[in-house]
Amino acid sequence: MDGPQTYQRMADETLMLRYRDGELPAFEPLYQRHKGGVYRYLLRGCGSSSLADELFQEVWLSLVKARERYTPSAKFATYLYRIAHTRLIDYYRQHGIQLESPLPDEEEGDGWQGQNHDSPEHIVAAQQQAVRVLDVIDNLPIEQRQVFLLFEEGGLTVEEIAEATSVSKEIAKSRLRYAFNNLRRAFEEGR
Repeated sequence: MDGPQTYQRMADETLMLRYRDGELPAFEPLYQRHKGGVYRYLLRGCGSSSLADELFQEVWLSLVKARERYTPSAKFATYLYRIAHTRLIDYYRQHGIQLESPLPDEEEGDGWQGQNHDSPEHIVAAQQQAVRVLDVIDNLPIEQRQVFLLFEEGGLTVEEIAEATSVSKEIAKSRLRYAFNNLRRAFEEGR
């Protein structure tokens, strides 16, 4: 067995394989690396901290239960966020939340950019802007919100998002583009 310092240098997939094979301390660095992103993804996905707490526990419990079947066919983060995505989809279905949303015809864009200033006025304006952006994220169509959060919170690539959400790369890319366009539009309208 290796010590905590050694675990910190290991790749997620290696840690999960060691955890799968019975090396229980290998779980802790995985949890520490991903707990924040997974929780934020779930919170933004369901909009309730108490429900996010419950889903968060279910995700990690599912990972623990599935550890003996784990094979590194994708990045560990993709595997973990697929579990989280599945929990959210189950929640949506249980509560009758419609998962299909039409994608509007929009021109392509690169997303939005903010400015970094140190004056108190700019700091307050930036905080207010952040609140607006979070509100816009909460109001994105479900599919756009999911891919945006997987991209931003999970750090997944478009290919990994497609795999985690069981859609094609083109659909994942399109949903991400629409999410960024909607964010940019809300940002520009808020000026």
